[in-house]
Parts: sequence; structure tokens; C-alpha cells
Amino acid sequence: MRKKFAMYDVPSLEDAKKRKFGETAVLNFTLDAKFKELGKGKTYVMKAYGCQGNLADGEKISGIMDSMGYTEVENDEEADVMFFVTCAIREKAETRIYGELGRLKGLKEKKPDLRIVLCGCMPQEEVTVEKVSNTYTQVDIMFGTHNIHKLPEYLYESYTKNLRVLEVFSKEGEIVEEIPQKRGNPYKAWIDITYGCDEFCTYCIVPYTRGKERSRNPEAIIKEVSALAKAGYKEVTLLGENVNSYGNDFQDRKYTFGNLLTDLAEIGIPRIRFTTSHPKDLDVFTMEVMARYPNIMPHLHLPVQSGSNKVLKKMNRKYTREIYLEKIEKLKKLVPSISITTDIIVGFPGETEEDFEDTMSLVTEAGFEGAYTFVYSPRTGTPAATFTDQVDPVVSKQRLHRLNEVVNAGFAKGNKRFDGKVVSVLIDGRNEKKEHLLRGYTRHNKIVDLEGPDSLIGKLVQVKITKAQTWNLEGQIID
Repeated sequence: MRKKFAMYDVPSLEDAKKRKFGETAVLNFTLDAKFKELGKGKTYVMKAYGCQGNLADGEKISGIMDSMGYTEVENDEEADVMFFVTCAIREKAETRIYGELGRLKGLKEKKPDLRIVLCGCMPQEEVTVEKVSNTYTQVDIMFGTHNIHKLPEYLYESYTKNLRVLEVFSKEGEIVEEIPQKRGNPYKAWIDITYGCDEFCTYCIVPYTRGKERSRNPEAIIKEVSALAKAGYKEVTLLGENVNSYGNDFQDRKYTFGNLLTDLAEIGIPRIRFTTSHPKDLDVFTMEVMARYPNIMPHLHLPVQSGSNKVLKKMNRKYTREIYLEKIEKLKKLVPSISITTDIIVGFPGETEEDFEDTMSLVTEAGFEGAYTFVYSPRTGTPAATFTDQVDPVVSKQRLHRLNEVVNAGFAKGNKRFDGKVVSVLIDGRNEKKEHLLRGYTRHNKIVDLEGPDSLIGKLVQVKITKAQTWNLEGQIID
């Protein structure tokens, strides 16, 4: 029987609710000399799931591993270390991870020196730590979202003491700069600008798993984007649970998300995107900056979640239907061609047919050109999981089907407006199902398929749209 974890800190949802005011300490990552050849002759596999923030975390972990001499491989059988950067936003995501861990039990028995590492959002939950500790004993190392920079220490201890290592901070740690990052793409990059979330929507576990909102200093972000522009990167995506709240935690300066967008746009990198925005913090200044700079892409993902004021209040979203639509109207006046997409939850506890119809009408009125739609999924530890007026799952699924019909019509209409137009496309690679076609994205984040050579991958090209379909555009390159 395997040993219990060597405990350092274990998660507490109760502690994770607490917030401290004031700026967060900023540290620079350094690699201790004793760790620099820890991975010599060893390999690792990286598996990152969920949001772009998790993908960015995976790139940082890969950067740290490479700096210790490890080599990344694709095949599980070849790996000496396996990483699972996990998502906890929905139960389905967690079930998938447990399935993967179960599958690896046999591999661990064949390769006892294999180190299996579980990190990301799932370890921030008490229930996950208890379950993995007792049931998934093949997991060697577990840490959360606040202490990626301590990975070398955890691996060293696992090797030298042959212990299972667990350290999860319920209270967020420092902002750590200069972590080496192994970019997964040579022309598009993720850029963290904030960490954590203070919104506490009643259905969401993220404020507990990611901690309080903390903004990176603008100088560090500007330096990072400037280096990427100099290296020839074509696009950056700014990441945060709520990018619009960037800078709210600064004590010594008045510097907002709109200020940051301005400074980054003036660097001259061809494309700037950002996600995710929160309606309550989207201000007119940010909209004006979006209108002023052509290298800030005319696409905004603005989660609404529901069109019912009653449901929005119960979700603790802190805006009304009317406020949301007013902001959409203002944005469309400033950026007339903008494409707006959203997130919507159906079947939230207490949602009536009238509430759902309010959502349906808002989708039409807002003119969304796409949406991620979900049936409400209770998350242990969130207030909504304790609500007694849960909606019948059969009713929720029926509503989701009806909603998707309206959303898909908006998707098709949004694509149709580009039929016959010439648009700029960043070529991303090959279409996985039709390998004779290249695939790329327009400024409005529309998928385009076209014929062309591999030499165009990573380049911006002018394309005439020849056919607009519901899910994608087809086009031809303009010589």
C-alpha cells in the first residue's frame, strides 16, 4: 500500500472565501542550482484541460520542466513525469480526469518510478484532495493554482525522499514573474494579466480555486508583449477571469484595463484579443480604446448567463438585463462591425418558463454571433448547489435545445454578413478533418477554410469569402 501524502497545506473552501485588501507581493522566479539537472535524461507529458488560463499554466509548467533538463514527449509510455492541469468548472470535466487517472494505474504498476502530477483547479477543492489521497494512490504530486513556481521543489522531494507530495494554498500566493514559458504556438500567445476572481457568482467554483483578483504590473505585461512583437508574433490574447477589473487592486496608481489596452496597442503587434470580460466592469473608456485601435480585434466575448433579472440577481451577476443591453448598444455604436459572443446557462435553480423566454428574447435583441450554452451543473461548495428549487433535468435539456436553435441562427447570420467580402485571416494550420484545406481566423474570430501551402501557416493573408456557412466561412486567397 502506498504512503499517504506528505502534507504541507491542504485546501479549505472556507479559507478560500476570505479576501485580503491591498496589493499582492511580486516575486521573480529563480531556479536553484540543485534543480538544474534534475531532469537530465528524463521526459514528461503535458495534458492541460479547460480554459485558456489552464493552457497558459501548462506552458509555464513546460517551461520550468525544460529549464530543469526534461524533454517533452507525446507518448504516455515514454514519460517519466505526467502532468494533468485540471479544470473544475463542471462535474463532467472532473469525471474525465478521474477516468484518465484510473487508466494510468496499470502504467504506474509497470513503471513505479513514473511521477503522476495533478495540478490546476481540481486540487483546490477539499473533496478532490480527499478522493485522490484515498482512491487514486498512483498520483505522486498534487498542487494548486497558486504555487506552480514551487514545482522543482516538489519533484526533488518526490525523488529524494520517495514521498507523495501535496501542497495547495487556500489563500493565494504571490504574483511570480519571469517563470519560463514554453509557448505552444510560434505566432499566437496567451498573456496572463490578472489572476483570480472576486465576483462570487453563486454557481461558480472559480473564486475558490483561483483566489482573489490580483493584477500583474503593467510594466511586466508591456515587456512581455514587446518581446513577442519583436520575435514576430502576430497575435496575443490577454487572459483573466475578469479582464475588465484589471488594475482595481492597485494602491499606488490609477491604471485600468483601458490604459493597458492603449499601451499594448501602441506596441504595434498586429492583433490583440482578450477574455473573459464581465459586463459589470466593461466601461466606456475600454470601448473607446477598442474603437480607436485597429489592432484590437472587433470581437468581444461577454458572458450574459441569463436574460432574466430575477435569475441574474440569484446568480449574483451584479447587473441587469437592461444594463447589459445598454452596454451592447453603446459598443455597437463605437465599433459598428463588432462580433459579440456570450455564455448562457439554462436550468439555473428557480428558472421558470418566463425567465427562460427572457433569455431567448435577449439573445435575439443582443444579436449574438455565437454562444457557449450549458445546462446548469451544481458544484459542491457553491451557494447554488444548496438551492432547493433545482430545475427538472428533462426540462433543462429541452430548453437548451430550443436555445441552441436561436443561437445557431445568430451564428449563421453573423457569418453571412461576410459573404463576398475580403477579410484578413491569420492562418492557424490545417483543417483536421479536411487536411487539403488550411484553417484560420478573421479579425472577428470567424473560422475560415481555404486552399493553400503550409508556408502560409502563421501568416496574415487577405482572403475573399466565397461561401458563408453556419459554423465556418470558405474563401480564396487574394494574390
